[in-house]
Amino acid sequence: MTAAMTAALTAALTAAAPGRSVPPGGGIAAAAGGPAPVRVQARLQPGGSPPPSRSPLRRPANITHQTMNSSRPSASRASSNSSSIGGAGSGVVARAGAAAWRGLAPILGTLALLAGCATQRAPAPPAPTAPAAAEAPGAPAHPRSRWVAVGWEQLPGWADDRSADAWGALLRGCDRAGAAWRALCAEARLTEPPDDRAARDWLVQRLQPYRVEAPDGNATGLLTGYFEPLVEASRTRRGAYQVPLHQPPADLGRRKPYWTRQQLDTLPAAAAALRGREIAYVADPLDALVLQIQGSGRLTIAEPDGSRRSVRLAYAGTNDQPYASVGRWLIDQGQLPADGANWPAIKDWARRNPQRVQSMLWSNPRVVFFREEALPDPALGPRGALGVPLTPGRSVAVDPQSVPYGALLWLDSTEPLGRRPLQRLVLAQDTGSAITGAVRADYFWGWGEAAEAQAGRTKQPLRLWVLWPKAPPPAAR
Repeated sequence: MTAAMTAALTAALTAAAPGRSVPPGGGIAAAAGGPAPVRVQARLQPGGSPPPSRSPLRRPANITHQTMNSSRPSASRASSNSSSIGGAGSGVVARAGAAAWRGLAPILGTLALLAGCATQRAPAPPAPTAPAAAEAPGAPAHPRSRWVAVGWEQLPGWADDRSADAWGALLRGCDRAGAAWRALCAEARLTEPPDDRAARDWLVQRLQPYRVEAPDGNATGLLTGYFEPLVEASRTRRGAYQVPLHQPPADLGRRKPYWTRQQLDTLPAAAAALRGREIAYVADPLDALVLQIQGSGRLTIAEPDGSRRSVRLAYAGTNDQPYASVGRWLIDQGQLPADGANWPAIKDWARRNPQRVQSMLWSNPRVVFFREEALPDPALGPRGALGVPLTPGRSVAVDPQSVPYGALLWLDSTEPLGRRPLQRLVLAQDTGSAITGAVRADYFWGWGEAAEAQAGRTKQPLRLWVLWPKAPPPAAR
């Protein structure tokens, strides 16, 4: 059988066997140990839906692979029966056959010659090659990704974004711009697009889109979400406010690794190291945990004089212990299903099992310490890894080995728990220990309960484009 026939038969058999595709992997959002994919919404109001903060520390990722083995039975036993076909009359048949053979030989020889010509293989067509990666002018090394130059028409939803809403995030990023962005940022500071179309036209004239791919050419990745917790607190321990949030202890640098979470709660010597380091107290231990998982947050603090003020808690260090997912602990304990261990489900479990909450918390030995900062602009999030305030719905955390800080990006995903597209202009302004890989982003939702709910459910397929400044014309260099 020729190679072409074999290929055709294989294709037909494959098409006749439905239901054999490999399912996508599951995953986990925020501190959960189970999957909860989602995509992001179109427009966010600061202080409303989306809240920001540092990327969740080591958010677990759980990808399931399914393989199928195939085997083919041997044909050797069928061919072994041919020796017994002749039987008692085999000599007569042989003699008659010999005479017949002499007459047929010339014909068979001709047929064999023709068959030999027919079985000669035609040269195989050249294998299709992947588009070549392009070098963006002035771009730093990005060893975990390859960039492929494309036209603007390949960006899904480009004409529908409220692109002018991203202008403030762009200008804030320009405060820490790299060399490749300085000329564009100088122009941007003198420009105020009157509407979304004008903003898009301005960007199209100055930027070149590059599709982000893994080194093997895979252009699909993962979108998760994070937020800045907003928590009620008391400056002093009173009433329901019994859970402390701490500054780094004085001996943190001298003892490595530092005490675990359980030791800090139970050992007198460990507890003594934290005495006097309290910033404020919250009522719910899960509020303290989510502040530590997100790495920062906002507190509305009741002061001893009865006044209330809003402050920001910023990340100031850890106890140098490994992070462990409380969602994974609940799955291992048989308390939550692997596909349902998202943050809302964890909070619901804690409300129904108050006697086991302490054991769940101790399953994660890591503790995060904070410093208190003023909140000069309530409409902006905490500072990300780029060193500028994060913008709800317009800032993302990335892997800097794939996408450099400060880059403009086009994001193509969907909103959590739905199919509505999330396609928008965002900026790479943060990172996190769980944010690794070529096509990977953590979407900053903002602050408050709505943002918390969205971030806890966000785990969506993602495509990503870097929008990089074009090389200036020779006369301008």
